[in-house]
Amino acid sequence: MGSNVISGSATAIVVTTGLQTYFGGLSHKIVGHREPTAFDKGIHRVSWLLIRFMLVMVPIVFLINGFTKHDWGEAFLFAIAVAVGLTPEMLPMIVTATLAKGAVMMSRRKVIVKRLNFIQNFGAMDVLCTDKTGTLTQDKIILERHVDVFGENSAEVLKHAYLNSYYRTGLKNLLDVAVLKHAELVDELKLPGSYRLVDEIPFDFLRRRMSVVVNEREDHNELICKGAIEEIFAVSTRVRLSENVTPLDDDLKARIRDVVYRFNDDGLRVIAVACKETSPVQGAYGVKDECDLVCSAL
Repeated sequence: MGSNVISGSATAIVVTTGLQTYFGGLSHKIVGHREPTAFDKGIHRVSWLLIRFMLVMVPIVFLINGFTKHDWGEAFLFAIAVAVGLTPEMLPMIVTATLAKGAVMMSRRKVIVKRLNFIQNFGAMDVLCTDKTGTLTQDKIILERHVDVFGENSAEVLKHAYLNSYYRTGLKNLLDVAVLKHAELVDELKLPGSYRLVDEIPFDFLRRRMSVVVNEREDHNELICKGAIEEIFAVSTRVRLSENVTPLDDDLKARIRDVVYRFNDDGLRVIAVACKETSPVQGAYGVKDECDLVCSAL
């Protein structure tokens, strides 16, 4: 956990496990130290208020009883009784019962609260943000739409995305799994016979994109790049509109971003696809080859 294999193969030797690892120790520090909630702060203030009352009242009661009754032993016992009386014995039970009732009410709304003192924070919330893609809850992503740069349905887009995911040699992520569920494209594209993998430029977290190079015909190779919209913009100079290829200028980028923002407002995650033809004699590719691409899809 905490490590990502980009490409290649290796032999790993485990020297520490669990909390002894760097990642585990970091997790332990984060989980072990929790900032006090509003409820914790409120209980702390009430506790100190009661302690201050006792520090003031007990000596006063002790001195008054001692000087008026001249029985300092009885005055001491009475002062102790006053201190005990100032302590609300039922407070812990009342607080726990109230928080437990709140947890039961939250469970009826399908929200499970593991720590009772968080109930106060839930009650003070105006907006609660939760995972929208289902990745955390179901470990699954669904390919909802495949469109061109203006949001119109495009079959060509899906073909490029499928080739990219199909020929990716590394660990396929949830996005690749969602694309590869369109198994009907295997027959349509005549895979694997019609295409041959030439090379691959693996994903990394700096570029936020990955590319595969395939050969369909002997006259050219095709580099297909998939990644975050801004990263694809950085290596694209043109955009495909229907059958035409147009220079990708600032105005066109703004129009495409509006489409992306509209999809984001609907709770959709947008991935861009771009491609270009290259020479069939080139056999090795690198990051420098991710340039002058034609952005064809979202």
